[in-house]
Amino acid sequence: MMPIRVLKVVERAEAALDPAEAIAFVSDPGFGGIDMFIGKVRDLNHGREVQGITYDLFVPLALKEFERLATDVEKAFGPRVKLYVAHAKGRLAVGDVAIIVAAGTPHRDEAFRACRALIEAVKHRSPIWKQEHYLDGDSIWSEGCSLCDASSEASADGGEPTHDHHSH
Repeated sequence: MMPIRVLKVVERAEAALDPAEAIAFVSDPGFGGIDMFIGKVRDLNHGREVQGITYDLFVPLALKEFERLATDVEKAFGPRVKLYVAHAKGRLAVGDVAIIVAAGTPHRDEAFRACRALIEAVKHRSPIWKQEHYLDGDSIWSEGCSLCDASSEASADGGEPTHDHHSH
């Protein structure tokens, strides 16, 4: 049986994340829908000019959580769904790709919803820490959504985040 998911962490010093790899993996002759989210490091966060970010994570633990989250999405959108998650580790500059999440399904609605469910789960529940480096020379470790109180993250209209802790 062919794999239905790719879950990985890429050390930024060794390689960049590749959106073409994600599209190739989630493609299938029976799939009419492919959706992808690409999260990049932006130059401004909470009013401060950012020059880069360092992502830190314990790879086995992060991959175990990605596995659990992908299983949840497969149960909700399967059985015909392919999923791809790749997160960068290490130092990234403004404009670098920090995360790629992709979903392939027979129909577009499933692809949109599966991709959205997976990126939100990864963002809010994965054990990934982010240190922002600012143009003024300062740097801070941000709280990260996986450590947020879920009740303060969700708005009354159905769980959309009310603020953003990650840059992606």
